[in-house]
Amino acid sequence: MFVDTARIFVKSGDGGDGAISFRREKYVPLGGPDGGDGGNGGDVILVSDENSTTLMDFTYRKKYKADNGENGAGSKCFGRKGNDLYIKVPMGTVVKDVNTDKIMADLSHPGDKYIVCKGGKGGKGNVRFTTPTRQAPEFAEPGMPGEERYILLELKVLADVGLIGFPNVGKSTLLSVVTKATPKIANYHFTTLNPNLGVVNIPGINSFVIADIPGIIEGASSGVGLGIKFLRHIERTRLLIHVVDISQIEGRDAFSDFVKINEELKNYDVKLWNRPQIIAANKADMLYDDKIFDDFQKKVSELGYGKVFKISAATKRGVDDLMKEVARRLSEIPITDMEIDEADKFVPEDKKFTYTIRKEENTYIVEGSFVDRLLASVNVNDYNELRYFYKVLRNKGVMEDLIKMGIKDGDTIKLNDFQFEYLL
Repeated sequence: MFVDTARIFVKSGDGGDGAISFRREKYVPLGGPDGGDGGNGGDVILVSDENSTTLMDFTYRKKYKADNGENGAGSKCFGRKGNDLYIKVPMGTVVKDVNTDKIMADLSHPGDKYIVCKGGKGGKGNVRFTTPTRQAPEFAEPGMPGEERYILLELKVLADVGLIGFPNVGKSTLLSVVTKATPKIANYHFTTLNPNLGVVNIPGINSFVIADIPGIIEGASSGVGLGIKFLRHIERTRLLIHVVDISQIEGRDAFSDFVKINEELKNYDVKLWNRPQIIAANKADMLYDDKIFDDFQKKVSELGYGKVFKISAATKRGVDDLMKEVARRLSEIPITDMEIDEADKFVPEDKKFTYTIRKEENTYIVEGSFVDRLLASVNVNDYNELRYFYKVLRNKGVMEDLIKMGIKDGDTIKLNDFQFEYLL
């Protein structure tokens, strides 16, 4: 089963908490602090795997979480770092952040790695908070939470050449005769429902990967048929073989079909429309009048396209010459990574602890992640820790902001469930 998109939830590990611990030693206050730091949480890392060709595994498992870091311990023992979680994805996978729809990474080379969620930092143990005037701190830092997000995985087939054209023009037959691929072939439209890949190995030319891209019809760029689902797979190709049915046995006009397919490419992405094309007029063995081919070639040349190859995939007539021309053109086209506009790139936000202050009558309410972390770090019922609490409020500018807002002597300051009276 070919699956080329998947939406999954990923979460890195939380950092371990720092330890509050004291060693038992004579003449050392409270035995001396020796609480170690917590370990960092594990990262979630995507890795491109050249042995994988589909995102099918992600249809069964939707949530992925790395290990948390271990808590610190006494005797200055640091907590163990959480194990990183490695998730294998097929080569050619583009990773997007669901919330912003920005591109996080393009994993198109063997072994490419990307940290999609970074583990939370471990908290500091109480040994880190000793000062000449605070020799026995009874508080420690909690670990930082890990990151979490929904991501979208989009597989874009890695091929040098893409076969495009209306259904039933012989793309799959052409693929089968130039490679060892065995696509389903039948005389009805939409026989091919998934992209098929094969390697062209013809004596005298460099090998290359060719893909049969199904379902592109008129209106595909706006969601008609299957085309919108598979147009993305052309994005990585360096060259397109545009296959038309020159026999016209189905009553279709080859030139009209050619124009319509190119219009769909242009509507989807102008870069695809500008991609080099080689035109293959297929089913020439069933052509009853050579004038049809001559007229087609003349109209195509007037649009600025080069030679049209007259072929029959069924009888292999002209196929070798077509493939040799494809190999020659590929040798002139450099291999480049997928271009990602700066506006489409995902930029991770720095994890900052913030707060907001609002006033309700004579009460100033301080809220936010900064408040949550500070209250988790200290015991406000302990005098020494309370002094540290006030010091942090001053150093982080909270008290200065309160003064700017007009706080007066006797007003109440509330941080979550903890409140106290402001004194000048």
